[in-house]
Amino acid sequence: MPADAHDEHAAPDEIRGTAHGTAPVPLSVLDLVTVGAGRTATDALRTGVALARLAEARGFHRYWVAEHHSMPGVASSSPAVILAHLAARTDRIRLGSGGVMLPNHAPLVIAEQFGTLEAMAPGRIDLGLGRAPGTDGATAAALRRTDRLNEGADDFPEQLAELTRFLDDDFPDGHPYRRVHAVPGPVQATSPGGVQSPHRPPVWLLGSSGFSARLAGLLGLPFAFAHHFSAQNTVPALDLYRESFRPSGVLAAPYALIGVSALATDDEKEARRQVRAAALSMIRLRTGRPGLVPTPEEAEAYAFSPMEEEFVTSWNANVVHGTPDEVRAGLDDLHKRTGADELMITANAHSGEVRLRSYELLADAYALPTA
Repeated sequence: MPADAHDEHAAPDEIRGTAHGTAPVPLSVLDLVTVGAGRTATDALRTGVALARLAEARGFHRYWVAEHHSMPGVASSSPAVILAHLAARTDRIRLGSGGVMLPNHAPLVIAEQFGTLEAMAPGRIDLGLGRAPGTDGATAAALRRTDRLNEGADDFPEQLAELTRFLDDDFPDGHPYRRVHAVPGPVQATSPGGVQSPHRPPVWLLGSSGFSARLAGLLGLPFAFAHHFSAQNTVPALDLYRESFRPSGVLAAPYALIGVSALATDDEKEARRQVRAAALSMIRLRTGRPGLVPTPEEAEAYAFSPMEEEFVTSWNANVVHGTPDEVRAGLDDLHKRTGADELMITANAHSGEVRLRSYELLADAYALPTA
């Protein structure tokens, strides 16, 4: 579906957002809270605060963090904790999970965590959900206290339905959880003298294949696709989402966000240095050697094998990188090709300073507002 073919008022403001400056659609931030070699998790989290404040000041619509485990180079194992930290240090920007991996957690726990976040920052919280573990099999088993790992993914629709009932507090009479309530939550409004916020976090489904795309469409939910690591599936998944879509109480028309890896620098050569180091980090992760994100100097000194060089070329072909004008042109082209309703940008680099500079340059390229 072309980007301008849907009714822009079909999605509520907390989902739709507003395009600012000359950006064709709202721009948002996905922060992987990366930890570079020679840096600490504290450094990465401080960069996250600085990035959330920058995003808010420059008119980015939302800021999400993703659940990852047992990865030394990623400090986002607990999205709810990070989001609470950010909620206390921002005022307007939407904050959310991109995503929480539902099979790793009891639905009631997620409902309580995000009900608490909603109470902290009313009307600013998104609950994005994925069905992958966000880690390797052994770590997933440790998280879930079971070695039956496929069960969580297979049961995702049922887990999602249970979570939604906890968020809405609407288990039917006779259900074993009828008297179990997620607090903070709607039950407080029905208690004597109780008043509950009219908001509850909107639920998004995340995915990198067709399963969640189709489920999001059938349920009438907003959908976020991981283009940054599954680019070949982006257009088919978005087509499936739109074809499967059924209007709901949440959305009257489809709303699709895509995650995009993009890095802008003042100099094109520097951009290539930075993304090459990020690709080396991905090679190590994919070959069972996860570590801190290497410096560009380390990547320059590394002896890439022919197979690794092929991976770098393939991986970076889907990373929009270069000068601000080049990155803007690449993002505009991606928007035209996919018809995405929102672009969520993740800037992967060793240095927090480089990542912050990238978002600043991109905001300038699109003439986003200044604080």
